[in-house]
Amino acid sequence: MTWKAFHHRAEVLRAVIAAADGRRDPRLPMDVAGVAETFDGELDLLAALQLKWHTRLAGRIERVFAEQPLDLPDAVVRAWSETAAELAGVRGVLDHYRDHPVDQRMEWAMRVATDKEHVFLAVMAGRSSLADEAARTVGAELEQRARRAVSRPATVAPADSARPRLLDRLRAVVAA
Repeated sequence: MTWKAFHHRAEVLRAVIAAADGRRDPRLPMDVAGVAETFDGELDLLAALQLKWHTRLAGRIERVFAEQPLDLPDAVVRAWSETAAELAGVRGVLDHYRDHPVDQRMEWAMRVATDKEHVFLAVMAGRSSLADEAARTVGAELEQRARRAVSRPATVAPADSARPRLLDRLRAVVAA
């Protein structure tokens, strides 16, 4: 893939994400300009959206962990729900094709992606290891908790009343 093709693919993917977020239609936006020339069918586009989701989720988990959370499962749930709110259209498309794949290849791909995400969530929450057979179940439970959190968003406290982070409190103690 050339540099120009790489950037064109990224531009088309951004347009697809914007269309999915704007429409809130769970079907793949195959009608977006450039999709047919850039992606090799629905499965290729779905894989690109899955990668975008996973990358954003992993980054969000890292950002939440940087705040020094004391409860890792809650931090993972928060990161998942924040990512789902940010990429609501993408999450809707992924959920739709996980539940209603168009063929066996897509069914297999979505099952593998879902299983890997569940294992990732369980491991990041400190509730499992990669080798643990229960990791998928634990991750699925975390995802369900996060989905409930998305359906009832928390109220945000004003910035001046926010509690200081653990790291900030430790710095203050060391400085004193």
